[in-house]
Amino acid sequence: MLGELSDRDRAILALEAAWPRHGGMKEETIRAQLGMSPARYYQLLGRLIDTEEALQFDPLLVRRLRRLREARGRSRAARTRGFVG
Repeated sequence: MLGELSDRDRAILALEAAWPRHGGMKEETIRAQLGMSPARYYQLLGRLIDTEEALQFDPLLVRRLRRLREARGRSRAARTRGFVG
């Protein structure tokens, strides 16, 4: 059986899902709403989107975030090899 998402995990996913609708600086919103540094937020988000619980909670968001992460990884790998993509 899958575990439950914590309130913090749900808040992270909710902020990420709502972000395109918000103006202003994301880093300030992360600090104000979640009380954590942006670095910690992105660290937790990266781990969170790898979980089955997050995928079940918001499949569209989690799949989109996984695709974006994979695309960034491919771009970074191409630059490392000397290619410009």
